[in-house]
Amino acid sequence: MNDILKPRNINNLNLKNSLIMAPCCMYSAQKDGKLTHFHFSHYEARAIGGVGLIIIEATAIEPKGRISDKDLALYNEEQALLHKQLVENCKSYGTKMGIQLAHAGRKSQVENSTPIAPSSIRFNEEYKLPKEITIEEIEKIKKSFVDSAILAKEAGYDLIELHSAHGYLLCEFNSPLTNKRDDIYGGSLENRCRLTVEIAKEIKEATNIALSVRISATEWSKGGWSIEDSIYLSKELEKVGVDVIHVSAGGNQSNPENMPKLEPLYQANYAKQIKENINIPVIAVGLINTYEQCQEVYDKNCADFIAMGRELLRNPNLIQYFLKKENKQDEFQGQYSRAFK
Repeated sequence: MNDILKPRNINNLNLKNSLIMAPCCMYSAQKDGKLTHFHFSHYEARAIGGVGLIIIEATAIEPKGRISDKDLALYNEEQALLHKQLVENCKSYGTKMGIQLAHAGRKSQVENSTPIAPSSIRFNEEYKLPKEITIEEIEKIKKSFVDSAILAKEAGYDLIELHSAHGYLLCEFNSPLTNKRDDIYGGSLENRCRLTVEIAKEIKEATNIALSVRISATEWSKGGWSIEDSIYLSKELEKVGVDVIHVSAGGNQSNPENMPKLEPLYQANYAKQIKENINIPVIAVGLINTYEQCQEVYDKNCADFIAMGRELLRNPNLIQYFLKKENKQDEFQGQYSRAFK
């Protein structure tokens, strides 16, 4: 049987299979960051399809932390009530639910707002010039992440994912190309990683549920964040109780000079290198689209879980196709059993 179909655990969180829906921004939220009818239909379809874990798209911990005015947010009770209903609906199909908590940092394009960043450096000329965040503001950001995590737990989420990838705020702190600070959050690798590690530690202590951190393994730029840095960060995150590392790449530079060819499994080796250096599970992601590619990830011992974005956007019933391929009729979605033949 293809390993993607086997039950696996993230700490004490049991998943019925190891296919994870990667967080994919839908840009369909209300102006105040609330879920819409679209989100209910969108995520419930993947739950019915049999995905082991759904990680809800990047969800901001404060208004100016959104990537756009159409992004989700979770920082008040009204938003949390809708999340609770979505979680209950999806979990009724046996799918576990996670949420990616995020702050867009310098890549925020929210109207009537000035973005913040570790240093006042634009992403590119199409983006606003960010304001360098103060130590006092950093403390508020840390509290906002924890407060949102508590709301997520109260809404019934099984897993929280801390977004420290793709050039958003925490990723900006990690990189020497976007972090030029000279205080305890800048300079050395330890200092640059400090904010991500501190927030992860405080979220784990405040919620004690499964915690994932999504990282960019490399930013593909000379003198920038590297796979060696990611191994260091992953080890530090393991020490403070993080349960799984979700390994992506890129996003912090507008035009990285060492951008690889974007092809299936192009990020899998990053996951493998990190997996070889830590004792907690690793999630591989990045143009993994087929039954065969999933098995290749496991055969090469690259990861413990596979996250898919684009393919699950195309096909919410992907697990049903895999079950049919394995002739596992007993696990096929009951209401759709005629489709098995």
